[in-house]
Amino acid sequence: MNVHNVVIVTKPRQPEISRVAADLVTWFKAHKIEASLDAQAADRADLAVVVGGDGTLLAAARLLGERQIPILAINHGGLGFLTEVTLQEMYPALERVLEGQFITEERMMMDIALTRASNRLASYRALNDVVINKGALSRIIELEVRVDGQYVSRFRADGLIVSTPTGSTAYNLSAGGPIIFSSMSAMVVTPICSHTLTNRPLLLPPQVQIDITLSSSQEDAYVTVDGQVGVPLQIDDRLTVEKSDVAVKLVAPCGKNYFDVLRGKLKWG
Repeated sequence: MNVHNVVIVTKPRQPEISRVAADLVTWFKAHKIEASLDAQAADRADLAVVVGGDGTLLAAARLLGERQIPILAINHGGLGFLTEVTLQEMYPALERVLEGQFITEERMMMDIALTRASNRLASYRALNDVVINKGALSRIIELEVRVDGQYVSRFRADGLIVSTPTGSTAYNLSAGGPIIFSSMSAMVVTPICSHTLTNRPLLLPPQVQIDITLSSSQEDAYVTVDGQVGVPLQIDDRLTVEKSDVAVKLVAPCGKNYFDVLRGKLKWG
């Protein structure tokens, strides 16, 4: 990969991260590469370097929009399943990337449409998940799920998660959903605290369309995309979820693999 321009994405208003970002700009300049902290630089960048937690990476994926250039993610947050390069590994990892010693993993995204009374209210794109949740004081909500128009079930639960393989280690994992290998294309529908104990996560192929309708009269329900974009729902609102044509490209320096990350983050073995 020939790198001439880099955009650096960080979590704003954090002094320690700001210092790391400033040092990165200096480092790239010494390597005769233009680096910018300005989000508008993404339009001409060959590489995005994200410094922060998984939430910062999710924000970067939205920032890049249709133009998903390769992303190297540096973990300066918490658990960090996506941001798997540590601060200590940052400069050696960057050296390996510039030398071409890396692999690029494509991660599927989902396109989500919110429809109310036959009018499309909003469209979103998710790398991790889309979640329908009840409010803190609400009763159980009812959600009708269809796949390619075929009726699946009416879930009475605290909510419902539709996750990508990348998001399978996020909220989906906490709700008892399966871990899905990150490079697969699939979507998993996972109920949150289902009233019916036989309701279990449902793994679906990427080419299907998932429709979720809020069936109960409970007004205090919300949809959240990647944990960062949310909107209140009304009865009969419908969410349509499909695999996106756009994929996120994550740069992984050679020598690391998905199972290394799982063992490290989940304390296996």
